[in-house]
Amino acid sequence: MNKTIRRIRNALFILVILEIAIGIFGAIVWYLNLFDVKTVLPRFPEFYAGALIFFFLVDIIFFWSAIGQIRRRKQQSDLKVATLIGSDIEEAYNIDKLGLLVIDDNNTVIWCNDLFTDIQLNLLDTNIFAWKSELKELLDSSSNKRITIEAQGRVFEVYYLASARMFVFKDETKYSELEKYSSDHATVLGIIKIDNYDDMASDTDDITDTIDRVRSAITEYFRDYGVLLRRMRNDTYFAVCAHESLKKMEQDKFSLLDKVRQEGSSDRSRLTLSIGFASNFPDIPKLNEMANKALDNCLARGGDQVVVSEHGQDLRYFGGKTAAIENTSRVKLRSVANSLTDLINKSTNVYVMGHMDADMDALGACLGILAICEWAEKKCQIVYESKLIEQKTRGAFQQAFPSEVAKNITITPSEAKNLIKPGTLLVVVDVSDPKRVLAPALVEKASKIVVIDHHRRSDSYITNNILDASDSTASSASELITEMIHYATANPAIEIKPSYATIMLSGIFLDTQFFKRKSTGIMTFEAAEVLKQFGADNSLANDYLKEEFEEYELVNKIVATTRFPHTGVVYCVCEGDLVVERSVLAKAANQLLEIQSVQAAFAIGRTGDKTIGISARSNQSINVQLLMEKMGGGGHFDAAAGQFPGQNVDDVVDSLLNVLDDYLDTARNTLEKAGGR
Repeated sequence: MNKTIRRIRNALFILVILEIAIGIFGAIVWYLNLFDVKTVLPRFPEFYAGALIFFFLVDIIFFWSAIGQIRRRKQQSDLKVATLIGSDIEEAYNIDKLGLLVIDDNNTVIWCNDLFTDIQLNLLDTNIFAWKSELKELLDSSSNKRITIEAQGRVFEVYYLASARMFVFKDETKYSELEKYSSDHATVLGIIKIDNYDDMASDTDDITDTIDRVRSAITEYFRDYGVLLRRMRNDTYFAVCAHESLKKMEQDKFSLLDKVRQEGSSDRSRLTLSIGFASNFPDIPKLNEMANKALDNCLARGGDQVVVSEHGQDLRYFGGKTAAIENTSRVKLRSVANSLTDLINKSTNVYVMGHMDADMDALGACLGILAICEWAEKKCQIVYESKLIEQKTRGAFQQAFPSEVAKNITITPSEAKNLIKPGTLLVVVDVSDPKRVLAPALVEKASKIVVIDHHRRSDSYITNNILDASDSTASSASELITEMIHYATANPAIEIKPSYATIMLSGIFLDTQFFKRKSTGIMTFEAAEVLKQFGADNSLANDYLKEEFEEYELVNKIVATTRFPHTGVVYCVCEGDLVVERSVLAKAANQLLEIQSVQAAFAIGRTGDKTIGISARSNQSINVQLLMEKMGGGGHFDAAAGQFPGQNVDDVVDSLLNVLDDYLDTARNTLEKAGGR
């Protein structure tokens, strides 16, 4: 429409200029008597004036004709719009607050209704996609797709009528404001737990003062964010707030964690917080259940972090910058051990399995469960597939057990799936991710599952378990099960065969790097002592882990590719198409960690024909689990890994470098940097 008006305006301007020029020319001719006009045409002024009046009338006729043309075009457009929307045009414009906008073949706006004028938005002759590029999505969509945009402080829902080349804008500002208000004021429930409280609480003045400072920090922080706080127990608080307050705390990255970590750190204590929040669900009891599960997830990951559970969304994690403190409470171990033995006693039979590419710790943990089942006189079989076991583990198993014995205590995944019954108990060890277990189909089919793991829990974990005996403070799954056997109130006491104990000790050797990792604690040495009492051969356990020359050479070749992308951080790559076991990458990362000033090491290589693996290790000053989770993996604070199907080595290296650039500072142990112990 604007183009038509502009053409008419230009034509009128030319006519007026022409008439003025003719008038001036005639006056000059008459005044100077050019061409002897006064003699030849004595009545020239009258004729000339008549001609000017004629041209003026032509201008008026042209003007009215142009107005009529514009009116006809507008009427045609309005009729077209009225036909399309199927209701009175004024009702569509004013009552329903619809904005209608038509474009030409060049995507230029040629007509729009009064709604845009009312909000002072002039879009005529404007390229619609130059104004809002996201509107292109509607052109590409074959369905009745709708998108939401913001313009002039208003929110519009937009859809496109292809047959008329028309965009329809519906003003949703009030609804959007109402939705935002409802979302911001939705109820959020939270549970706050002081980690290590029972171990640290005493009547000593310095510990009491530390606890008081921690409680004061908790109260002040949540008061500042408008959170209602009530103490449930000495170490636990219940919190209620609006979703807006939760968002503000997330933007603050829950700085309370850092403050409490520093307040709670002394020569005799190390208090941290574990917090679970739940939101975005209208049912309060369900929110409470979600908050408890979020807290359980937080504790299973080692504490010192916040887990936010928003209904319909992935869990969000904040914190987790310090390694978990070893849990030395025998009461919990005894309780979990008794629950496990009760479940085994009530089962018809037991299957036990570890993770894909099972290592010595996974096999040792399986043998520990086998020992408990033999004590309970319950048939137990290890889910075993030779090609899904690491080479060293497979060799150790074949060396420790004759073929006839091995056949009796193992079962293939396919056989186990066919024979599993309602009374069968499935025990999953050294892994909690259902996608990483040796036989995922068994997890889907089993009705009774026990999980025993020492890794920090990731977003994906086995939720349909009847007992979760995981403990991220343990150095290995073999250690955890050894302690359960030791502290179980079984009569007679559970015994472990020397062959089982040797492989379990080898598993502890593997996961602690022969007791050199910082996660090695009092319970680790106690578990090793228990295994020695049961006849574990530490020399043989060491032999199980010895490298062959080819493997030793390969590890050194990988280490030789080391790069230093950040201070204290290194990575190395197994180049080419050579397929290596994950244990080789782990050894390369461990070897790099032996270098002075190296805080974190990553080894990358091809672990399958179409899979790239990465092994991550740290000296506990960097949370490699957090970094691996950002890439899609997981693991422990100081030992983590990831598997990436369908990628090549360069892709994984680029992904690692991007994650390091974005999250390395977040993953650093702030307590270490602050000088805490």
